Amino acid sequence: MHRAVTTDKAAPAGGPYSHAVVAGDTVYLAGAIPARPDGTRVTGSFAEQAHAAFRNLAAVAEAAGASLDQAVRVGVYLRDFADFAELNEIYAQYIKGDNLPVRTTLPVPLVGFDIEIDAVLYTA
Repeated sequence: MHRAVTTDKAAPAGGPYSHAVVAGDTVYLAGAIPARPDGTRVTGSFAEQAHAAFRNLAAVAEAAGASLDQAVRVGVYLRDFADFAELNEIYAQYIKGDNLPVRTTLPVPLVGFDIEIDAVLYTA
């Protein structure tokens, strides 16, 4: 049994998928991009885009009854791997604590934005 989660506090899904799916004690968060809840893209510096993407991810986690503190896996996709060091500084503002999740960071050919982030949360 699972349930889909959507929220108007994050950028709308860009296709036929949910913001998140809750399956038992696990929450799967779809990729969050740097866009506002009205769907307009956040342009500008990498930092502005990264903060917007993390805010979206956090809003979806909250809508699912969870928080980013419960992340067990995070995936980060960067248009330019030169942003890796800055990503780490920003990441530490949203994903913190002594029990950090695993993370994969990959360079990918994103179109129209510089970062996308997804995550898996464990709520038990």
